[in-house]
Amino acid sequence: MPQISHRGLEMPSSPIRKLVPYAREAKSHGVKVYHLNIGQPDLPTPQKGLDALKNIDRKTLEYSPSEGYASLREKLVGYYAKFGINDISAENIIITSGGSEAILFAFMACMNPGDEMIMVEPGYANYISFAVTAGIKVVTVTSNIEDGFALPPMEAFEEAITPHTKALLLCNPTNPTGYVYSAEELQRIKEIVQKYDLYLIADEVYREFVYNGEPFVSAMTLGLPQNVILVDSVSKRYSECGIRIGMLVTKNRMVYDTVMKYCQARLSPPLLGQIVADASIEGTEEYAKECFEEYKKRRDFFIKGLNSIPGVFSPTPNGAFYTVVSLPVADAEDFCRWCLTDFRLDGETIMMAPAAGFYRNPDLGRNQVRMAYVLKKEDLQRSLMLLRAALKAYNHRTTF
Repeated sequence: MPQISHRGLEMPSSPIRKLVPYAREAKSHGVKVYHLNIGQPDLPTPQKGLDALKNIDRKTLEYSPSEGYASLREKLVGYYAKFGINDISAENIIITSGGSEAILFAFMACMNPGDEMIMVEPGYANYISFAVTAGIKVVTVTSNIEDGFALPPMEAFEEAITPHTKALLLCNPTNPTGYVYSAEELQRIKEIVQKYDLYLIADEVYREFVYNGEPFVSAMTLGLPQNVILVDSVSKRYSECGIRIGMLVTKNRMVYDTVMKYCQARLSPPLLGQIVADASIEGTEEYAKECFEEYKKRRDFFIKGLNSIPGVFSPTPNGAFYTVVSLPVADAEDFCRWCLTDFRLDGETIMMAPAAGFYRNPDLGRNQVRMAYVLKKEDLQRSLMLLRAALKAYNHRTTF
């Protein structure tokens, strides 16, 4: 019998989606499942984007250029300027099939199989999957829930660096914790990148959602034009996850040209997605403001509610729309599965993502979950009630 590849066996299951079969089974029996497990915004897509999709007048749905349509890339130049990302042109921007492809192409352009990349844990779980695909090794430095998942000390980064280290990956604002790195913390990252001449791959897809009143600081403004590779996406800021449009931005011509080889090999980014994204960028400032205010209200309500449940603790995230929460259980994954298979309250239950899957160290995050506050307030309120009841029932079940 043919054997599965080592890479395939090493590929981890997504902690965000691995419990989906249990949720599907529950729904098949009429159970309502509140999805706190995935960052799928429930806010409407900009009407401009929807209208552009409805009114496509092409007779042929053709390939686009491998780097994406010029009109979209030119509009993105203006968008980035609003965040202090200047001195870039459309020729620094490549449109990708979601931010995921941008990350994967950055890995494959900048590192050889066997090279090492440093990232902070807990971190977005799919980074590990992309690293496995690219054949690179991920080395982690650990942030802690006790200090809100602040940037680990520089000594931890120094200890993690070896002769094989080629890149540092930073997500800001952070998925899964919602932490926002300060200008001071980013300067410390800059020092490490300069000292060891590393690539800095900066995933900044949540820049629109920073709640602490401080201006967002992009890695593109650190003065490292040959080191920084920016990864971006329209998925979250315009509630357009399904159109699969991301971006890779770099001033490093060698990186750009190398990424373009991969882009040419996969032919082109999604045509329909580019049409929607192109229409969504300009004239949606009021839309962006309303989304920001709604997510901030949800954050304030949800975090307060979580911390009111006995044994539950969540730091206050200052960005994105996620939080990592410690629960009074020994095995959060078992609890999450049990919520889908056994727990019901008036025909309803909740789905969460076990946080252990966001850590590289298998001993960490065992009593934690990641939750996304992407539901309307009434659904968040109901989710909190279900969580409180589920914890009480689960711990009573395991005690007796």
